Amino acid sequence: MKIGIVIPAHNEAMTITKCLASVQAAIEQLPSTITATVIVVLDSCRDDTLTLVESMRVKSAGVDYLYCGYLCCDYQCVGQVRDLGIRHAIASGATWLACTDADSVVTPDWLIQQIAHIKAQPTDMICGVVSVDSWAHLTPQTREDYMAHYQDKMGHRHIHGANLNFSAESYLAVGGFAPLRCHEDVDLVKRFESKGYAITWSNRVRVITSSRLQARATEGFAAFLANLETNN
Repeated sequence: MKIGIVIPAHNEAMTITKCLASVQAAIEQLPSTITATVIVVLDSCRDDTLTLVESMRVKSAGVDYLYCGYLCCDYQCVGQVRDLGIRHAIASGATWLACTDADSVVTPDWLIQQIAHIKAQPTDMICGVVSVDSWAHLTPQTREDYMAHYQDKMGHRHIHGANLNFSAESYLAVGGFAPLRCHEDVDLVKRFESKGYAITWSNRVRVITSSRLQARATEGFAAFLANLETNN
């Protein structure tokens, strides 16, 4: 198995280093029979995100600390950005794709939990869960409303682009991410479902995501939290 980890980024200089460090920690848990590479897709970045991505490609005792490739584009469309990175990863030999976001931190067992699911029961897609990194700047009512809504359990039905994982074969068969500015993740899952692909809804595959309210996608997770906060 070869895993391609794809991370879209739009002006994420504040978060990309922590994201990549967490991905590296997850890669280090993999057995030697499984390889993983990282591709950051920089979309219309005007800050230091690229410089920080390049700084992660350092050498330690002559060995890459993190093989982190990157692509640059000017789509301003998260669906196109994800698709660009995934198709590049597949062309480079990836058979399994793991998606997260540049403002998120994956858990150390993020990848090995995916492998465990695949070994236990063949699956074409794994939809994981997210935890919010901090509630400090949000009202207690916003947290209460969120927790009442969110189902952190096996068999949940939440969909997060920050924790969406699937086989290369099935991704290509359904046509990949559509060029949508938001809800590209929901659209992809629906097409997997419509084609009868096996989906695992797991709370063992976990990502910690930002609670910022400044949305990169107009109707993404930040916008969801901002809406909860506004209504309180």
